[in-house]
Amino acid sequence: MSLPSKVKIVEVGPRDGLQNEKENVPADVKIELVNRLTAAGFANIEAASFVSPKWIPQMATSREVMAGIVRKPGVIYSALTPNMQGFEAALAAGAGEVVIFGAASEAFSQRNINCSIAESITRFEPVAKAAKEHGLRLRASVSTAFGCPYQGEVPLESVAYVVARMRDLGCDEIDIADTIGVATPRKTQAVMQAAIGEFRIDGLSGHFHDTYGQALVNIYAALELGITIFHSSVAGLGGCPYAKGATGNVATEDVLYMMNGLGIETGVDLDAVVDAGAFISQFLGRKGASRVGNAILAKRAG
Repeated sequence: MSLPSKVKIVEVGPRDGLQNEKENVPADVKIELVNRLTAAGFANIEAASFVSPKWIPQMATSREVMAGIVRKPGVIYSALTPNMQGFEAALAAGAGEVVIFGAASEAFSQRNINCSIAESITRFEPVAKAAKEHGLRLRASVSTAFGCPYQGEVPLESVAYVVARMRDLGCDEIDIADTIGVATPRKTQAVMQAAIGEFRIDGLSGHFHDTYGQALVNIYAALELGITIFHSSVAGLGGCPYAKGATGNVATEDVLYMMNGLGIETGVDLDAVVDAGAFISQFLGRKGASRVGNAILAKRAG
């Protein structure tokens, strides 16, 4: 089976990666991280989240970060926008893409935002409309698509339903997210096939967490189907504040090492990402969670 010759890696460390950190990460450190990632060659960086600081205190500096980063032409700087207030803030901050999100699990939707899946998507209609009117890219993230901490199995029909609703809102890209990291390769392919049935394959992305150590094999399973967009987080930063025990996103360094080994073009400099991972890990006062990053740093120090 032939694999894609080129993929897009969406770097989510500055937003999805850092949002769960207990200690405050100041704006200047976030700006430095985004600038390093821009220089490494990413075409899309999730840089900010315009949510209530009451819920996600770490994202309170998003305006400062978006104002302070050195922007490279052609690079998409994304921001999470849960409502119109968030959208207006993202627009004012110069986001090139706004991200909306909904769960494929009914139980997760109820526990997380206190409404049904259908209600949650309806809430995004004004945001989607405003994004289109202002010429911004619109991306949707479908969380708990492979499993839920509350209800366990998530029916494939639920994933297909949410993807179809997000498509109808006019989304340019739709992420299929393994929020708690429970997927395995066969499950990955079944869920992705359900999504492919509702949305064009070149607009679907895989967002895998590495809780059970399956993220890389799941990415490979998605590659086999022809998926060409993947999310990852520098130094393996992150987790999910609403999913107990969920570890971080798959580490960008590990994904890049695998893609390089497969001869798949990413346009991203692995060594520069290792440096960025070392920078943020040093600030956080702990070793990065990327095996590749740690191996390369050890080899350099050798």
